[in-house]
Amino acid sequence: MESTVLIKWLIIIGLPLLCLVLYRVILRTFFGVIIVPEDKIGLVTKKFVLVGNQSLPEGRIIATDGQAGFQAQTLAPGVYFGKWFWQYDVTFQAFTIIPTGKIGLVLAKDGTELQQGAVLARRVDCDAFQNAEAFLRNGGQKGRQTAIMTPGSYRINTFIFEVEITDMINVPDNAVGIVTTMEGKAIESGQIAGKMIPNHNNYQDTDTFLAAGGYKGLQEQVILSGSYFLNPWFAKVEMLKMTEIPISHVGVVISYVGSDGEDLSGVEFKHGNIVGKNHKGVWAEPLGPGKYPINPYIMKVEYVPTTNLVLNWAASRSEAHQLDKNLSTITVRSKDGFTFNLDVAQIIHIPAIEAPKVIARFGNMGNLVTQVLEPTIGNYFRNSAQDSDVIDFLKSRKERQESARSHIGTVLEQYNVFGVDTLIGDIVPPESLMKTLTDRKIAEEQKVTYETQMRAQETRQALEKETAIAEIQKEIVKADQGVLIAERIADATVKKATGDANSMRLQANAEADRMKLMASGEAEKVRLLAIAEAERTELTAKADAEKIMLTGNAEAGKILAIGKSSAESYKLAVEAMGGNNFTQLKVMEAIGAQHIKIMPDVLISGGDGANGPISGLLGLKLLEELGNKKTNEPKGDNL
Repeated sequence: MESTVLIKWLIIIGLPLLCLVLYRVILRTFFGVIIVPEDKIGLVTKKFVLVGNQSLPEGRIIATDGQAGFQAQTLAPGVYFGKWFWQYDVTFQAFTIIPTGKIGLVLAKDGTELQQGAVLARRVDCDAFQNAEAFLRNGGQKGRQTAIMTPGSYRINTFIFEVEITDMINVPDNAVGIVTTMEGKAIESGQIAGKMIPNHNNYQDTDTFLAAGGYKGLQEQVILSGSYFLNPWFAKVEMLKMTEIPISHVGVVISYVGSDGEDLSGVEFKHGNIVGKNHKGVWAEPLGPGKYPINPYIMKVEYVPTTNLVLNWAASRSEAHQLDKNLSTITVRSKDGFTFNLDVAQIIHIPAIEAPKVIARFGNMGNLVTQVLEPTIGNYFRNSAQDSDVIDFLKSRKERQESARSHIGTVLEQYNVFGVDTLIGDIVPPESLMKTLTDRKIAEEQKVTYETQMRAQETRQALEKETAIAEIQKEIVKADQGVLIAERIADATVKKATGDANSMRLQANAEADRMKLMASGEAEKVRLLAIAEAERTELTAKADAEKIMLTGNAEAGKILAIGKSSAESYKLAVEAMGGNNFTQLKVMEAIGAQHIKIMPDVLISGGDGANGPISGLLGLKLLEELGNKKTNEPKGDNL
């Protein structure tokens, strides 16, 4: 059992060893068998030549005709015979793999010499450098190659080719690639960049570019966003953002390359050439809002606002466009020798079709401000101030603003700029003058205040007068009401008397009729008596009614007359004497009418000293006696 296991292990281990020995010793020695794995290639070195010339041509290191040395031909995966170990040395080399997103740059160690002035070897047909023999036979040149290896697996003979792996060129979105080439013809005199060359697939086909006469150096053509198989030994790429022209602007292109085009500005415009697109100079057609792949090294884009543009001559205010950041408050001197400051805002508009002329004349918007707007506006207001006093300048602000708008607008039209409006902002007169004006204004306001107060006093006096009249009016109203009441009482009395008379007449008639019925014999007597009694009663009633009516009318007239008279008297007295004096008068009249004594008839006062009281009593007694005596004297005149 143990011997069986041992034999089994000997077979498992020994059989591969035997095969290896047979391969290395028997097959390799006697048959020259070489087995190349499927992921390798065989690099062959020939040790010697049995028959013929063994030396390589001068300057060559790779054999293509069976010479001794490194062989151009490689062994692909498979089985080969006749490669005896004593004549050939075979080295297994892994495939050259170019990963995704990478490229392979190839350096040839053997080949013909480069042409004078060239830095890169031109492409030859050699199956992407996998056929070294074809490379050498087809005139491949030593050195850096223009051709590159794209991603993939390659059987590369590393005896002749060195492969450097590098990144592809990736141009991001909203960017532009500026290309500078290291191979090609010299740029023409007077130009700063190579002219555009067609059909080179964005510089990826280097040999087509060079064969078509491509130039070395900065290129006019740019590459847009994307990934490119660019040979960095041939072209350098600089990434820049696209030129973005914002809304409400146009971009005037100034091209430094191209042929000299026809001047489109017209005979009246003598400040530079305006040419068509793709010519050298200022392009007549500006670029609208958007993004453009502009090469800033050969073209310049000047932004020109097409909306109303506000420029401030003020120290503390500047717009977002910053064209007025260096402008400051204008200082002027008046006719009367005062120096003062004023802020000015100028609104301008540049039509899109006029933008190229503005740029051709000034170069940029900043020069327009410093060379035209700043001196024009500053000098206008300085000249205007010298013809006027400070006070007059302040008073005529509106008229001067209109004059400035008209004058400055006329001047700007000469420069293809439309002046929309000129606005005068803060005017800061001298402090001493402002104090004088302030004092004057305060005095004027005080005068108005005093006049207002005087009118208020007059109104207050009128109010007090009307108030007094209104108080008296109360008494007049009371009198009027008294008259009305008396009239109403009189009317009521008359109506009552009339009613009583009618009642008595009716009673008398009734009594007469009764008496007629009761006493026919005494009818005549009764009738006469009744008639007499009725007439007497009627006359009595009429007399009473007339008396009452006359009495009422008289009493009412009396009350009305008294009331009207008193009211008119009071009104006239108040107007003539004033309210306080009239009141005092009425008090004194009341004291006189009631015989009120406000002072005693006799004032007895004792003298100073101890006998003062006694003297007062004696005086009082004497007065009593005199009074009694007068009482007892007979009445009449004493002659």
